[in-house]
Amino acid sequence: MAGKKKKKLGDNVIAVNRRAQHDYFIEERFEAGLSLQGWEVKSLRAGKANISEAYVTPKDGEMLLLGSTITPLKNSCAFVVSDPERTRKLLLNKREIGKLIGHAQRSGYTIIPLKLYWKGSWAKLEIGIARGKQEHDKRDSIKNREWQRAKERIMKKSF
Repeated sequence: MAGKKKKKLGDNVIAVNRRAQHDYFIEERFEAGLSLQGWEVKSLRAGKANISEAYVTPKDGEMLLLGSTITPLKNSCAFVVSDPERTRKLLLNKREIGKLIGHAQRSGYTIIPLKLYWKGSWAKLEIGIARGKQEHDKRDSIKNREWQRAKERIMKKSF
């Protein structure tokens, strides 16, 4: 019992798309599995992933992740031809795929990756149905975020 270590809360997160909250209104979130190759899993364990420029698109009844970068490790893929920006298939059930395709076909909506993380030994991708923000919406979000910080500072001082 003494040998067990507590796991930190953020230990399972590999990559986060921080621009998503700033540029989009996230209306609904889904969890999807990823179809990966062996060298990609090793790179993800080392934290060599970037999803900030990525997006999700439907094709032939499947959802595909485009534009994400998983940088190969120098020592893990000597004999394998590795493409860091290859198209990866997302693993979702048919109902979720149908819902995502329906939302993606509506004007003004897009599907973006939000977070890449480990769930047990499986790599998962949190994707969101998003609607783009205009400039005044972004200013409102910044103003609300700053007000929340100021409010917490005031409450902290009073106690």
